[in-house]
Amino acid sequence: MNAIVITIGDEILMGQILDTNSRYIAGRLTEIGVEVTEMLSVPDRREEIYNTVDYAMGEADLIIVTGGLGPTKDDVTKKVLAEYFGMRLTLHEQAMRWLEELLQHRNLPMNEANRTQAYLPEGCRVLRNEKGTAPGMWFEKGWKSLISLPGVPFEMEHLMDKCVIPELKAKHPGLLLEYRMLKVYDVPESQLAEHLSAWESSLQEGLKLAYLPSPGLVRLRVTAKGEAVKHLDEAYESLKAVLAGMKYTEGDDAIEKQLGELLKKQGATVATAESCTGGEIAHLITSVPGSSAYFKGTVVAYHNEVKERVLGVDAEVLEREGAVSDPVVLQMAEGVRRLMGTDYAVATSGVAGPDGGTPEKPVGTVWIGVATPTGSYARRFGFSFTRERNIAKAAAKAIEMVMEAVREAPRQ
Repeated sequence: MNAIVITIGDEILMGQILDTNSRYIAGRLTEIGVEVTEMLSVPDRREEIYNTVDYAMGEADLIIVTGGLGPTKDDVTKKVLAEYFGMRLTLHEQAMRWLEELLQHRNLPMNEANRTQAYLPEGCRVLRNEKGTAPGMWFEKGWKSLISLPGVPFEMEHLMDKCVIPELKAKHPGLLLEYRMLKVYDVPESQLAEHLSAWESSLQEGLKLAYLPSPGLVRLRVTAKGEAVKHLDEAYESLKAVLAGMKYTEGDDAIEKQLGELLKKQGATVATAESCTGGEIAHLITSVPGSSAYFKGTVVAYHNEVKERVLGVDAEVLEREGAVSDPVVLQMAEGVRRLMGTDYAVATSGVAGPDGGTPEKPVGTVWIGVATPTGSYARRFGFSFTRERNIAKAAAKAIEMVMEAVREAPRQ
């Protein structure tokens, strides 16, 4: 089965918001064996929506549309779909009851704009949206399906997870696709591709390797379709053998989630002191639900005065070595570990750019220090010329260094 994902909204095409919906939908469909062949974005205009839907219905077995289901005049998706499938908009009594319950629960009044959201194409199947006021809609035409979902990400995700994916799995039990994932650290994508060239060429039909680079790492995904699924584990084990000597982790969990699981397993805690990363490490760690069990806090010590007064960095060391240095980042890590009373701490200080670099410390120079119950150490890195990438790479590397420290810690 193949699918096309269509996102609707002027704000996407204008670059005002990031289209995360397509990524989520494609990921969930891939998990159950549906191949996404295209992702299309169109403005909130009747002709473009109609023509794109018509094109997609001719090309794919499944079309998922997000956006344009709100109560305002520029939300025209529902009207266009009703026109396309030859259905008239009528009051859906059950959808109206759902809407009334939702607004009552939120202590909000019902208004005319809300009421219009209960008028739905007669003949489509209505999907209850427990997170918002716009129901989902499921249309059938021959053997093809078009599913229209709200554009609000958490509403769309709710309907995908609760309604769409379970039903697709029930309707199409023959879908067969599996994959295995691992992450390789500190090896450029081009170098990794060259190293794996012979192994990749030896893959039998139905098996495929994909490279997914991120700051500081490359994710490798081995995918199997159909009959090749029975050879997936064998291929995965052989891939790990080819990667012997390189640093990698198995699975697709984000590194901050892996760190959290490791800290919880050992009953340990961590804190951060951040200069060039500006709180990005703390943001990543706290993006994991339940992180309060092991993360105590952070100090964003951007100014040297904060490094001195809050973290206890020696003023003479700062003056002599500069903020971007081994002794300063070590004192930052030790200071925040002491301040927060944690088992581990990590600190960053660097030249994120685009300005501030020198011949001795060019843009991309970052020192990362880790403080542990048995001692402290620091490493210097030379990352990129781009501020955003420097921050992302430094944050990822800092979390990786803490993981290494926790793994190597002696068991109590």
